[in-house]
Amino acid sequence: MTGTDKRRRAEGFGRLGETIAVWLLRLKGYRIVERRARTPAGEIDIMASRGDVLVAVEVKARRTPGEEIVTARQQQRIIRALESYVAYRPQFQGFTWRIDLIVVRPWRLPRHEADAWRDDR
Repeated sequence: MTGTDKRRRAEGFGRLGETIAVWLLRLKGYRIVERRARTPAGEIDIMASRGDVLVAVEVKARRTPGEEIVTARQQQRIIRALESYVAYRPQFQGFTWRIDLIVVRPWRLPRHEADAWRDDR
């Protein structure tokens, strides 16, 4: 298998993980605002809302356990992307926001960690 084939396969697995995460969030009563939201600071996998809470969801689809889920650098990138997302969308100015993590693994139920981390600045 070439590097391109591995990359395509991994991307397909990641997209499947995002689709599973979207359905999980919908079952929990969230409204999906946007998938793969692009901002000047980076991409957010899923933007969702419930009530007056805006949620940036990072989805990690993993085939094997034990891998580091989200590094500190990735956390900072997601925080900056969320700040940028809200700054360019006035309809979310009054919302409280948080960052969730959904981990998807084969043959397991997805794990949803609400408020997975905060900006400690």
